[in-house]
Amino acid sequence: MQKTINILNKKAKFQYEILDKYTAGIVLTGTEIKSIRNSKASIAESFCEFNEQGELFVINMTIEEYLYGTYYNHKPKAERKLLLNKRELKKLEKEVQNTGLTIVPIRLFINEKGYAKLDIALAKGKKLYDKRETIKDRENKVRLDRIKKSY
Repeated sequence: MQKTINILNKKAKFQYEILDKYTAGIVLTGTEIKSIRNSKASIAESFCEFNEQGELFVINMTIEEYLYGTYYNHKPKAERKLLLNKRELKKLEKEVQNTGLTIVPIRLFINEKGYAKLDIALAKGKKLYDKRETIKDRENKVRLDRIKKSY
């Protein structure tokens, strides 16, 4: 088992323009946290959504079933509740409803107390030309690094 768990959503920074970041707790069961500690989770295609009561849930987050779990095992793609302050929840809900922004998970990690936390971001979807510009910048940076390395 690894000491630090840091599961990233690499697609998020490419597909979205990150506007604001928050750190949220997650409501998990026993076998879910054990699978996360074994790095058996993925947030690549997940997103966050509010329900009718104003609670925030992460959807499409995959946590593989725990290997040694019996009939107490969890569902891999269940909706999981996120824990934030009321003030933060109201602000996020207002932004999502009024301006059409998206809430995207960026990073899943375990803090120093042993709790699973999820870094979420208020994001705006990029257009195709923005993505092309990102690719161009990345390729230029690689070329520059190669030139600097040769000297």
